[in-house]
Amino acid sequence: MNRDQIRGASRHLKGRAQTALGGLTGDPARQVRGAVNQVAGGAQYAYGRARDRAEDLADDGRHLAEAARTRADHLIGEGRERARDVRCRGAVYGRQAIRTVEANRTNTLLGLAALAFAAGWLVRRTR
Repeated sequence: MNRDQIRGASRHLKGRAQTALGGLTGDPARQVRGAVNQVAGGAQYAYGRARDRAEDLADDGRHLAEAARTRADHLIGEGRERARDVRCRGAVYGRQAIRTVEANRTNTLLGLAALAFAAGWLVRRTR
């Protein structure tokens, strides 16, 4: 509850008391002042509630933005870790492939020749 809500509620109660007192004493001017204070107090109270709600929404928005930033930082960190892992695995697989090719040079050359022949045979127009 903020200052506007407290002041508005008290002004509204003051207006109700003035209206009642004006009715008891037969003073129409006091009744009118009381009605004015009631309306003004109600409006001030409503303004205070709206301001309080807007502050709550702004706080919620800040909390949501902070949570989104934290989650994004976490996902970026995970992405970097995965990229490092994939790069390391690719390097290991590449070294293994090079070792295998170097250990089996004759078989590798025969395999490449067979692939080249098959590709040429598939590409030519007449068979």
